[in-house]
Parts: sequence; C-alpha cells; structure tokens
Amino acid sequence: MNLGRPKQYFAVAGKSVLEWSLAPFLEADWIDGVVLALQAGDGEFARLPIAHHPKIVVVTGGKTRAASVVAGLARVEALTDRRHGPVYVLVHDAARPCVTVDDIERLCDEADDEQGGLLAVPLTETLKKSLRERAHGTSDARALWRAQSPQMFRLDRLQAAMADCLASGAEPADESEAMERAGYHPRLVRGRESNIKITYAEDVPLVEFWLSRAEWLR
Repeated sequence: MNLGRPKQYFAVAGKSVLEWSLAPFLEADWIDGVVLALQAGDGEFARLPIAHHPKIVVVTGGKTRAASVVAGLARVEALTDRRHGPVYVLVHDAARPCVTVDDIERLCDEADDEQGGLLAVPLTETLKKSLRERAHGTSDARALWRAQSPQMFRLDRLQAAMADCLASGAEPADESEAMERAGYHPRLVRGRESNIKITYAEDVPLVEFWLSRAEWLR
C-alpha cells in the first residue's frame, strides 16, 4: 500500500479500516466478545473511538498471521467456559472492512458444526499458468473458490490444528488450511464480491463505493 502506516488505520469513508472491519462483530449481540491481535508497540489503536469498547479484548500478535491467530485463540480459551458445550470462534482479517452482519450470520447458519466453514467466492475468471510471463497452460476454475473471512471453527479443534501445523514447520495461509491438514473439510459458504481485502491502493475506491451503499452496511 505504501501508506507509511499500517493499512488497518487508513481512513476510508470517515472511519479507519479497522473500525469498519470490527463494526459488524460489535453490533451482533450474539457474539460474546472480540479479541483483537495488535502488533507489539502499536500506538494507534488506543486513539480510536472504539478502543474502550466493552466487547474488545486486545492481545499482542506475532510476526505472522498464524502466530497472531494462536495468540487470539489462547485468550479466547482463557475467557470462556467450555463446560456448557463447545465454543466457536470467527477469525477475520482487519483489512476486510466491507463484511456485514448478514455475511457473518449466513456463515454461522451454514457452516458445519464439526468441520467449520468460511466465506468464499467461486472463481469466474479463466486461470492461466505462467512461464516467464507468458501463458503456459489454462486451468479449469470451476472447482476453485477464493477464500475470504471470517472463517468459523470450534475453538478446541482450531487450536489443535494450528498447533499441529506450526509444530510440523508448516505456515498455513489461513485457518481453513490448518483444518484441512488436520483432516477436516470446512464448508464453503457463498460470500460476496464486496467483501474485499484491501491489498493495493486501487482497492480503496472500491471499498469506499461499497461502504457508501446503505443496503450493504448490514
């Protein structure tokens, strides 16, 4: 992004990306709390209006996504009582500010209780294999999906899957990969193209467009 600051603090449509990303989780009254993994030495979150929200608990993340997720899961385990049944967690990217309450509720309704699930979008483009920047084969995209977040799993199973991955030296690209390596098959729940992950500067106008449309704010 070349912003000179973490992209989650970039202002879009009047709020930081992080505030937009957290909003639907804070709004949903059936979500007990939000554990936010921050970089060590982060000084910007404390200045945001939501910094003292009663549902938010902050932990220090790691150098990788996986390490930050493991830290967050450990805090969830410390804060919850599993004597009354399994605990479920949703893992979300701070750089996806257009996720909505409806998206999250659909994931929770359709995800498999035992295998978990994730928002994803089926590919519609034709995929080309590259060799020295020239087309060198075409792949059938009909069986491929683009993974999004949030991703939902049972806390105990995701903790075990992440631990096994890291112990073997593997660095999972996301939580679903860790679960797949452990033998599970998470359900792919149809997401929306609007659930953009901000990666490049040209993604920002698209995010501003979706956030400006009231029908997409829930």
